[in-house]
This record gives sequence, C-alpha cells and structure tokens, in this order.
Amino acid sequence: MAKQTTTQKPTPLQGFNESSTPLSKSQQQQATTSTPFQDLKELLTPLSDSQCVTYKHEVLICGGRYQRACYSYHTLKNEYKIICHYPSDVQLYGHCVVKLVDNNNKDTNQITLLSFGGSKHARHTLVMKYVNAWSNDNDNESNILNKYNQWIPFTDNHNHPIQIGRYNDEYVGVRAVIGGRNNHLLFITYSPKNISVFDLNTFKFIKHDTLPTNNYINFHCFVSKSREQEMMKTNEEKNEQNYRMLLFCFETGLSMEYDENNNTFQFHQLSVCDNLKPFFQYAYVCINDVILFFGGYDWHKEVVSKSVHKYSIRENKWITFQNTLPSPLHSCVAILSEDSTCVHIIGGYSEKNKIVPTHVKTKLYLWDVPHLVCLFK
Repeated sequence: MAKQTTTQKPTPLQGFNESSTPLSKSQQQQATTSTPFQDLKELLTPLSDSQCVTYKHEVLICGGRYQRACYSYHTLKNEYKIICHYPSDVQLYGHCVVKLVDNNNKDTNQITLLSFGGSKHARHTLVMKYVNAWSNDNDNESNILNKYNQWIPFTDNHNHPIQIGRYNDEYVGVRAVIGGRNNHLLFITYSPKNISVFDLNTFKFIKHDTLPTNNYINFHCFVSKSREQEMMKTNEEKNEQNYRMLLFCFETGLSMEYDENNNTFQFHQLSVCDNLKPFFQYAYVCINDVILFFGGYDWHKEVVSKSVHKYSIRENKWITFQNTLPSPLHSCVAILSEDSTCVHIIGGYSEKNKIVPTHVKTKLYLWDVPHLVCLFK
C-alpha cells in the first residue's frame, strides 16, 4: 500500500467535544487557542526512560535511567506516593516493565509486574506483586512481610532464580509485549536487530530470530495489535493462533506475525512518515487501530522533537498534527489511562539535554481517537 502522510488538526477544532456533541462558538474558539495538553503535578524527581503501567486509578512509575525509586501517581488525587526502590545492586538503563497476566488469579486487588533488561554486564530480572499503596489496609510492614510492593528475584516453580536474556544479549532500550493464546509468551525486541520469544510457563526461550532491517533497534516502538481487534477475530482466525505485533524505529516499520503452532515469524515492511524517520526515543501508545507518537530524538542532528504523529494500522496512513507537545521531549514515556480516555506523558529529556520532571496528559478525542471504555472494564 502506498505511503500516505497528511497534516491534521485535532478533533476539537472541528467543533465536537468528547461525547460528539457540537461545541458552542466560544468553546470552539477556546479549543483553537488552547493547548491539548494539561499540566499535572510534577514528578517527585526528574526521570528519563521510565517504565509505567496502569492499575485502576494509579499510574505506577517504575524507575528511570539511573533512578531506582518507584512510585504511584493517583489520577484522581493528582498526588504521588513512593512504593519502593529497586535493589541497590540494580543499575537501571533502558529497562522494560510489563504487567503479567495470570489466568488463574481472580484477585483483582493485585497485579504482578516483571522488570528486566539493561546492559549485558548489568542485567536484572525481578518481579513485584503490587497492591494499592493508597489503601489504609496495606501498611508498609505487612507489605514487606508478604513480599508485596517490592522487587524480588524472578523464580521458577522450584524457586530457582531466572534471568531473562542470553549471555551476550544487549537489553539497553529493550521493548517487550505479552501475548500468545494464554498470554504466556513474552515477545522481546532488542539491539542490534533481534526478536526473541520467552515462555513464561516453562521459563525458557523458545525462539530467536533476526528482524529484517538495516537500522539499529533500541528505544523503539513495539506494540501488539489492540484488544478490540483480537476480540473481533473470527473463530477460524483464532484457530490459526497468529499473534500480530508492530515495530517502528528510525526508517524501519515492521508488521510481524507469530505462528504459535509452528513457532515461526513472518515479517512485512510498513511505511514510516518522512518526518519521523530520523527519530527514535519517542513516547508512544497504541489504542484500537491507532498508534500515537510523541516527541523523539534525532541523534545525527542532535534535534529533539515536539511533534505528534498518528499511524492508522488498518489504513497504513500517517498524520502529522499541527498541535505539538508543550516543549520538545525525548526519552519520555506515554501510558494509556485505565479507562482508556487519555494518555499520560511522563518525564524525558528537554532540548537542552536536561532531564525534566514533566507530567502532562491529553484526551484521546483531541487526536480523533475513539475511547474504549467498554472494552477495558
């Protein structure tokens, strides 16, 4: 399909609000002149290359580059609370955190996080069982005794420590997603151009492959197809057990399908917006059929971007928005709120190569992205 790139203003400039009700003339004028980003309370400390997950009304911020502190941001209170610190022997640099899926656990009051990555000489693999840090029922002493809200070694069924990554695997700027028919597979993409599949049930790698690219892959965009698309699959498609993912980094755009029955990958080239080709280290988030990209870094020209781009997976179409981030950012992180109505953008480097405590959010409807509340409850 031919590459398509257009420029578009966000939806409010077209005269509609979040519920698709026409805006008044004064509201339209306000939307035209105001920024689509809302400033939130600054981070407790400046952070770059952080990793975040959502849990109910919380955004869990799990460390950053050379920053071991982990804390919870409460979306209703607009406040932060320290959860814990990574162990003192862990050096964080380009790590990855994912939320594990336990199909047998019916306890909705806790989640399990997996953290791994870093330099091949200083990798870590840790887990945390997290419970609401804002509840009065969970005092610190109880959490410590019960191994909640702290990072502990990742172990197998016999309590043997497990390290994710082979001896020479370089996991700085690693990215990962959870997938497979039972959400038991960890798909890992990392430099220089690698993809691996780790079975979380057997605690073993079951596949290693090479990405068809000429670019060095790290601090990149790596997402799975959305939940809505998975739900809309036909029975025939589900029986094929193909899991679909997308990757973007510099000039590389890839769609990949993993055949779980045959343990094989198929790769397809995707277009990349010309404006985005020089960049990596952007924040990104995948919603429904859309990926939003915020900022980024061009290391050849040492340029920091404040642009916002949108990629339509179904149409293979790019849009560059006229509205931008309040200031240039790279090495920031974007996370979709639990109710799927807005995106939080956290931390990063400014154009002066300074780590910032920035925390802003933006409504999805401003970027012409429908919210998916019904799918995530």
